[in-house]
Amino acid sequence: MAAIAFGPDRARHQPGSRTGLVLGAGGVLGAAWMTGALACLRDRLPCALGDVDVIVGTSAGSVLAAALRCGTSPEEMVAWQRGEVTGALRDSAALAAQDGPLPPLPHLRFGSVPLARAALLAPHRVPPWVGASALLPRGRGRHTAVRSLVEVLQQRHHQHAHPGEPPPAWLDGDTWIAAVDYDTGQSVFFGRAGAPSASVPDAVVASCSIPGWHKPQLIGGRRYVDGGVRSLTSLSVLSGTDLDEVYVLAPMASIEIDYPIQAYLRIERPLRQVITFAVLRQARALSAQGMRVTVLTPGPKDLATMGINLMDPRRKEAVLEASFVTTADALGRLDRVRARVA
Repeated sequence: MAAIAFGPDRARHQPGSRTGLVLGAGGVLGAAWMTGALACLRDRLPCALGDVDVIVGTSAGSVLAAALRCGTSPEEMVAWQRGEVTGALRDSAALAAQDGPLPPLPHLRFGSVPLARAALLAPHRVPPWVGASALLPRGRGRHTAVRSLVEVLQQRHHQHAHPGEPPPAWLDGDTWIAAVDYDTGQSVFFGRAGAPSASVPDAVVASCSIPGWHKPQLIGGRRYVDGGVRSLTSLSVLSGTDLDEVYVLAPMASIEIDYPIQAYLRIERPLRQVITFAVLRQARALSAQGMRVTVLTPGPKDLATMGINLMDPRRKEAVLEASFVTTADALGRLDRVRARVA
């Protein structure tokens, strides 16, 4: 784990301060890494993780965002990663255990002809990597386990407070779930003012639907795919908000550079550096608006445990355990730097 902070240094837990939590894309292993990081991060926040003022979730981060807003404790999130859940969550865990490290064979046709056309005709509006996602074959995967998990968590949370009533349309607090319209390539933040109406399970499934791997999620007659197609953290959506402090968990970035010996990892690392540059640029932009932004990314030990395939569930417990150690170390180093500067 590596950590870096931008912006004005403030006394922790200032009365009236507003906090944001940004949970980025990263697949199955990114979710495991973020779970470990959240367990270490909670003591630094002025409130419970699920009670922060704004949560932004992208792809794997959207699942954790929904879980936090549904009152799920870090301990229960850790138990999920370890396969130790009981009660209503057991069926969802059994479905998740059926997911493999590779996608099902896709359909032999382009994912989105309208998006490919938009990328060709309006390249200033559609970044090249977003346009390229349209050329991937249409995926067949279905997020059965993710949908089941979110439905169970939302139902359980609401029934605890309001027995016998159906759950509300959306989550408590400002909870923004990032997805991409698969016809236009534009970002959509479900739960934010002006966004299309969507149920929580549909929004999370949309945010997690990787082009070429999963079937796009249909909401209001439009198809949506993984929010990470456009931005792997969606951090810039917080521009103009009145937040004082923002914590960013970015599993697909890496502040600390390592030099693995495997050829396939040496190819992957430059891509991580491009992602890291984008995340840090967005963090600096928010800090220029007066926010204190702390960015957490996997470090060399985390990356060695993750390997190349972030969708490989066989590694998630090892990634979780590594994250406990590396997060505590990174936050401790950040505090020591802060103390020296003060």
